[in-house]
Amino acid sequence: MSSKLDIKKQIVEEIKEKFSKAQSAVIVDYRGLTVEEVTELRKKMREAGVEYKVYKNTMTRMAAQETGFEALLGDLTGPNAIAFGYNDPVTPAKILSDFAKDHKKLELKAGLVEGQYCDVEKVKAMANIPPREVLLAQFLGSIQSPVSGFARLVKAIADKQEGIEA
Repeated sequence: MSSKLDIKKQIVEEIKEKFSKAQSAVIVDYRGLTVEEVTELRKKMREAGVEYKVYKNTMTRMAAQETGFEALLGDLTGPNAIAFGYNDPVTPAKILSDFAKDHKKLELKAGLVEGQYCDVEKVKAMANIPPREVLLAQFLGSIQSPVSGFARLVKAIADKQEGIEA
């Protein structure tokens, strides 16, 4: 009997560790998905470096309480899976949201982003944020734009002065 209790304690510790290490975690209700659909989703998650796990709600509740994420308790009903994103906080929400568009039975429930609770609307909004690389490119483009404009202006002035002296 105590070995079962030890196993449950290990699982709760595992969930707590994942909650603390992950930049984001998204909870979904996967009820109604076929085995092939879940396999497809898991493959997309794996390719993106996102861990997708199914845990018993009682274990997840214990881990949530022990890590200070009591806000999740109301969302832990029914069959749930959790997607843990360790590299990019937006990736789990984006993959799950895109998958839910094609597979209506997958339901986004809630999430955590850098330790902050997010309801389903915030998770969906987060899914619309461009990937990190795109944001960096946009940022660099906005920084580079005034500099390149200034360089063109200086070149135009230099060309104009060369035309006057010639």
